[in-house]
Amino acid sequence: MQQVGTRPRLIQAMIDAFSLPDLRRRLIFTFAMLVVFRFVAHIPMPGLDVRAMRELFERNQLLGMLDLFTGGAMRNFSVAAMGVYPYITASIVMQLLVPVIPALRALSQEGETGRQRINQITHWLTVPLAALQGYAQINLLRSQGVVSEATTLATFAMVISLTAGTLFLVWLGELITERGIGNGVSIIIFGGIVARLPEMVGRGLIVRENIMGLIAFVLLGLATIAFIVIFTEAHRRIPVQYARTAFRGARMYRQTGSTHIPLRVNSAGMIPLIFAISLMIFPGTIASYFASPTGAEPNFANTIVNWFNPNAPLPRGLFYWVLYFVMVVAFTFFYTMVIFEQMDLARTLQRQGGFIPGVRPGKPTTEYLNNVITRITWGGALFLATVAVLPFFIRSITDVAVLTISSTGLLIVVGVALDTMKQIEAQLTMRRYEGFLR
Repeated sequence: MQQVGTRPRLIQAMIDAFSLPDLRRRLIFTFAMLVVFRFVAHIPMPGLDVRAMRELFERNQLLGMLDLFTGGAMRNFSVAAMGVYPYITASIVMQLLVPVIPALRALSQEGETGRQRINQITHWLTVPLAALQGYAQINLLRSQGVVSEATTLATFAMVISLTAGTLFLVWLGELITERGIGNGVSIIIFGGIVARLPEMVGRGLIVRENIMGLIAFVLLGLATIAFIVIFTEAHRRIPVQYARTAFRGARMYRQTGSTHIPLRVNSAGMIPLIFAISLMIFPGTIASYFASPTGAEPNFANTIVNWFNPNAPLPRGLFYWVLYFVMVVAFTFFYTMVIFEQMDLARTLQRQGGFIPGVRPGKPTTEYLNNVITRITWGGALFLATVAVLPFFIRSITDVAVLTISSTGLLIVVGVALDTMKQIEAQLTMRRYEGFLR
């Protein structure tokens, strides 16, 4: 690591950030909002059997993984048990509907006003999605005996509380975006994941009979983080030249310049993982409502539950992870092409007087860019799919079941950390401070 004076650049950059009054206020405000989020995450809903809830999460690894994203709010069944995920679902739905519905497509082309209108529609869509998810979560916990039966009015009050908790967290996230540092909603998710890590590490240290497996687990986890950083920052540079005509008095001048378009190898981010895991969870969740209880004769629903169980023994477990791998690859291509088509880079270049050297403007440019994004997306798709199935291989290699490396969780943590570091660097650069990224 390079040095700035006698201190590492990262430490020096943080000192510089806190030495600026406005940037210091932004950082303190972000930390304060995370404290408020953690406080809300520990406000429980009524009628909860705490002991039964803990037993449920100990025997259900999938619920434990989802609880990791909410920072323990789901395990506590607090008013923030659903986190901001209904809002994320609404955002994904809107991204898919914009290129399909002409009215939304026209709205997206109206600049800042159109984006604000689409954001408002996304907030409206979040309310029914949060209510439906809250009602389903209450029924699921009741079927497991951890939430007591209640009247219709009490159930309605619980659904309203869960929906209000989600909207409150979304509001906190938007406050962070406006007055703090980084993308607020992403930082809320980041805070929930990081808040659970100390407990996970503590549980891992208790497993003293498998020290070598624990060491291998940590090393593989660090290698996974490095792998994610490399592919998150990887991109292909497409050279672009601009030719403009400028008039000075009665004379005409030809102005030229060059730049590049950075096409990311992983343009889809973590969205394909969310799509794939949602579809993988759906069959087992529906089948669990019709499955025979433990000790009774298993039926077809029990078979579905077993085949879609990520912790099932071979070969059922292998079927789950292979299908997960294929679905992540397919969704990566699908989502990347949808987003890339919305960007319409060829038309934007033509409108701004830019062109790719050796490629004619118009349709040939569109075909060239589509071919490039298709080729590099193979790398991003295989990267995401590999990260998605890493928990299966890490658990098999290390034989440490008490800890779970969530591929989606690692992607979120690394991505949000990189994005926040870049935003701090940009703030320091604007104030002529030397940052810590190049």
